[in-house]
Amino acid sequence: MKLPTVALVGRPNVGKSTIFNRIAGKKIAIIEDTPGVTRDRLYSDATYGPYQFHLIDTGGIDLGDDAFQEEIKIQAEIAIEKSDVVLFIVDGKEGLTQNDLVVRDLLRKSQKRIIVVINKIDTRESKEHMYDFYELGFSEYIPVSGEHNIGFVELMDSIVRDFRKIEEQPEDTRLKLAVIGRPNVGKSSLVNALLMENRVIVSSTAGTTRDAIDTVFTYDKEEFVLIDTAGMRKKGKVFEAVEKYSLLRSLTAIDRCDICLLVINAEEGIIEHDKHIAGYALEKGKGLIIVVNKWDKVEKKDIKEYTKLVRSEFQFITYAPIVFLSALTKKRLHTLMPEVLKVANNITREIKTSVLNEVIEEAYALNLPPSYKGKRLKIYFANQSGVCPPKFTFHVNNKGLVHFSYERYLENKLRENFDFEGTPILLQFKNKGEE
Repeated sequence: MKLPTVALVGRPNVGKSTIFNRIAGKKIAIIEDTPGVTRDRLYSDATYGPYQFHLIDTGGIDLGDDAFQEEIKIQAEIAIEKSDVVLFIVDGKEGLTQNDLVVRDLLRKSQKRIIVVINKIDTRESKEHMYDFYELGFSEYIPVSGEHNIGFVELMDSIVRDFRKIEEQPEDTRLKLAVIGRPNVGKSSLVNALLMENRVIVSSTAGTTRDAIDTVFTYDKEEFVLIDTAGMRKKGKVFEAVEKYSLLRSLTAIDRCDICLLVINAEEGIIEHDKHIAGYALEKGKGLIIVVNKWDKVEKKDIKEYTKLVRSEFQFITYAPIVFLSALTKKRLHTLMPEVLKVANNITREIKTSVLNEVIEEAYALNLPPSYKGKRLKIYFANQSGVCPPKFTFHVNNKGLVHFSYERYLENKLRENFDFEGTPILLQFKNKGEE
């Protein structure tokens, strides 16, 4: 069953993000006193009793000549078009403004159900402003305070009034891809190229995408969820609260995804922070594909040479496939999704216990572990104990005898015998009889 969609629309700094978080029930939107911090549509699923719906936040619509205003207006129009109910958020403290009338005109054309949400109604002064908003000419008005959680029962009741109750939903099994990387390497352009529509604001200013945005797209008759993260900056450079939220959000996106697409800029080459970001993905045990973007800007296009460079710089993730493309011109874009499908198979690959033990026995016989104080590691038995990423448990005589170089040797042998391209594999050792 298709879930209904609710969009939050309004001029900047009326408290849309706070209301978004109240409805979504988690801290997703960036909340900041700086007007216009939320610039992209931001998606979440929301639940209220037996009802479920999609929630879209939009950048504030402003009459100012800020470079982003026209794009924000387009974003809001797309959000309105996709929604069943629009929450028109206004500021009860400030009262009706010229910008509110601009938003009203945009909404009147939409023919959608509009609920005017009068936010910041927590003082006598703001209550006096309340009735000014009836001039907007809509039929539903609900006073709330996002900050103090006032009026939300009435608001939620009103939102779901015409929605159908949801039976228990099965778990979302769609593959989730997180587009990660430093600011300005072309992550949003890659998302747009994959979605074939400008769902994310793309700008040449570094760090213009500040939120992680989930979008569903279909490839080869299969649905995927694409998470476009904020550009990840070095922690030392994270001075602004906005940037802190963004880094946290990027890490959460890595947490939530199955496969990370690490975007690097072919023009700039690889820098240290690219490796840190790859390290986050490895640490979380996620599938990983290195996407060398802006390949059209490289004069000497030698894939073999550049692959060598990438391999030498990312020695800790030699299992990650490398894709060369240009998100802007869409050249070689077709090479990405086949790799995604391959990695998707590999992160869930299961090995039969008998076959696994044959490989481990042979590896052990070929190269015995070094002895330590007259004792040598013995492997009695191995089994696969998990997927996403594949995890293997080795039952041994004494796990204290496992040297990291021998652990790496066993991992290499597993990779030689089974296709684990694009996925880390975890090895754990247990003493015989240990739970």
